Amino acid sequence: MRALLWDGAQARVTDCPRPQPGSDIALVRVALAGICNTDLELVKGYMQFRGVLGHEFVGVVEDGPNEWRAQRVVGEINFGCNRCDVCRRGLQRHCPSRRVMGILNADGAFAELVAVPIENLHRVPDGVPDDAAVFVEPLAAAFEILEQVHVIPGTACIVVGDGKLGLLAAQVLHQAGAQVLAVGKHDDKLAILRKREIETKILQNWNGAPAELVVEATGSAAGFAAALAATKPRGTLVLKSTVAEATQLNLAPLVINEITVVGSRCGNFAQALRALDAGSIDVQSLISARFALRDAVDALQRAAAPGVLKVLLHPDA
Repeated sequence: MRALLWDGAQARVTDCPRPQPGSDIALVRVALAGICNTDLELVKGYMQFRGVLGHEFVGVVEDGPNEWRAQRVVGEINFGCNRCDVCRRGLQRHCPSRRVMGILNADGAFAELVAVPIENLHRVPDGVPDDAAVFVEPLAAAFEILEQVHVIPGTACIVVGDGKLGLLAAQVLHQAGAQVLAVGKHDDKLAILRKREIETKILQNWNGAPAELVVEATGSAAGFAAALAATKPRGTLVLKSTVAEATQLNLAPLVINEITVVGSRCGNFAQALRALDAGSIDVQSLISARFALRDAVDALQRAAAPGVLKVLLHPDA
């Protein structure tokens, strides 16, 4: 099986052992996989991961329980133990012994095949094409903000960062009725939001006026300071970035301004699938490039280039 393997020093496309299915494990043939900022941080040393990269995918179940075979699916990325108190509360993403697809002790989806626990699979509605379904994982992460923060119509919100997750979060919050301002560095990316009547500002032209809810989605350690400065006293700051870079933080403003900080990661796949099926969120405008799996190393380099949004990997012809 061909896959993009990260060994801690180099990413390379190579032959890897074929994953094994089981009574509770499905073997999914990957149709499309998406490169996200976390993948780029992993090759910088984040999480000290070793193995096959990738956690955003859509594919077809090739082997496993009969009722799942030939089903087009996406899969949640956290593999909990299902025995601890955390898992029994339905919080497998926080299981202390969890594995995470392509991130922590589990091979990922930049491969021809990926092994996924049956309980993590979600069937993809017929009306959702692969180009959209591959965005379910990051879109679910954007919807998680609504699960963690009470957003009512008219809530003043700033999304700092015009990368993939920032663009999705801005759309989700706008759909929820928030008064959204998206701040970023690339006008062509912000234009995707303006088409959906979301206000935008180029960072250098932004006056920094604060809001009661701020979402940090810059993908950089420096983004925290900008997002913190944009949060009103007693406001809420939602952190979405995961980065390998270490940084020194001045936490005094959090105390002085009594700011609530919310770490936000994964989300509800069913909610994301419903939104894609309804066509209420634009994801396909976020696709910048497509590469065959054999060219996955070049795809990583392209995904890391300034201004690039989603880069997709597809099986070799």
